[in-house]
Amino acid sequence: MAEDPDPSLVHRHAAWVRVTHWLNAVAFLALVVSGIAILLALPRLFWGETGANGAPAALDLPLPVNLEQTGWGRNLHFLSAWVLVLNGIVYLIVAFVGGHFARDLVPDRDQLAPHHLAREIADHARLKPARGREALRYNALQKFAYLAVLFGLFPLMVLTGLTMSPGVTAAYPELFTLFGGRQSARTLHFLTACLLVLFLVVHVLQVFVGGAGNLMRSMITGRFRVPPEPARTTRAPRDRLTESPDA
Repeated sequence: MAEDPDPSLVHRHAAWVRVTHWLNAVAFLALVVSGIAILLALPRLFWGETGANGAPAALDLPLPVNLEQTGWGRNLHFLSAWVLVLNGIVYLIVAFVGGHFARDLVPDRDQLAPHHLAREIADHARLKPARGREALRYNALQKFAYLAVLFGLFPLMVLTGLTMSPGVTAAYPELFTLFGGRQSARTLHFLTACLLVLFLVVHVLQVFVGGAGNLMRSMITGRFRVPPEPARTTRAPRDRLTESPDA
């Protein structure tokens, strides 16, 4: 006789979500590594159009100058950037068409209630994971972070990166006006990358808080084990004799 399926094991992530997630992760890590290699050629940040080692800098980074890593760094950075952009476009198209965006990324009405947000902030501060069916949906703070990355940080990173390309700015000089010059775009690109790395660190931390094995399995196979509902504690009635003033 076949065993009954485990009711706590559910399908959470579609195959296209898992594939685009891991492509995005690999491309972003390659961008970080290659970006550091490029940055070492000039670890100084400027504002405006021009900047050089002998010019006053807006920010000097405590990094050694290394010109030997720039070649492979630029090649890998260019390749990874296009993988990230094309993968992101596919993700957004499928997310909007298939309803994933409205269903999973837009905060639900109950999640926007002040008491709900306050509880989520407190749970995050205590590193308390979601339990029961609540674990099957992204919480409001996650959704806000994902939306900020998708429609804020990633577009800013792409546009500032394009502004640093002479070929692109020759065709679209409006990018200089938008960001105030090539060096300004480079500085904004660096700051945006730092925010994305911070997002990645917090994201990985939340994976461990929520159960790394379970969440990793759900992003690899799609199968997610729903954590049990938190136990409800009830206060036992006190003995009537102890409550009597004559006791």
